[in-house]
Amino acid sequence: MSSLFIFFEESSPITLFTLVWLSFYFVVTLWIFFYKYFSISSMCKDEQESLDAILQGQQRFPKDALFFNTEHGLKPGIFSIWKSKTIKEASTGLSFLSIIASTSPFIGLFGTVVEILDAFGRLGSTGQISFDVIAPVISKALIATAAGILTAIPAYTFFLSLKRKVYDLGVYVQMQIDYIVVPHSFR
Repeated sequence: MSSLFIFFEESSPITLFTLVWLSFYFVVTLWIFFYKYFSISSMCKDEQESLDAILQGQQRFPKDALFFNTEHGLKPGIFSIWKSKTIKEASTGLSFLSIIASTSPFIGLFGTVVEILDAFGRLGSTGQISFDVIAPVISKALIATAAGILTAIPAYTFFLSLKRKVYDLGVYVQMQIDYIVVPHSFR
């Protein structure tokens, strides 16, 4: 624990800012993943149940507010609007995961470069440069790069996982559209 305090005492403000930024990114990544995972899972379950009810003849249209008033028939394009609305709702926030995944390593690298420049500036003024002196400085500086990679890996993994769940949701929606729109003579 004392080595952690020493690290924070000896690090430059830019490196500390970088680590705080990456920590914020990591927390946001976890929050988006868990929120969207449960949200999209619930949407998939609802659409799967709606599809099953349509296939069994228990309902005529999907369970969505767009279909509550169908007394005068359906307006053209309503299914396309419904699908776009559903996919947009499910995919909101996923682009931020992609941004975190792609920028985190660069933010970490920036912290590393600044820390190394600062260390070389301090080492150059002492006149003592040997591998025993430089190695600990460089290893301490690489912590920011490791934090950037540690943040990027889950963000990218979660992005791909949620993207797949959104695709599955789109498939359930499209199956309902296909069943409802296909003329009854072909069934």
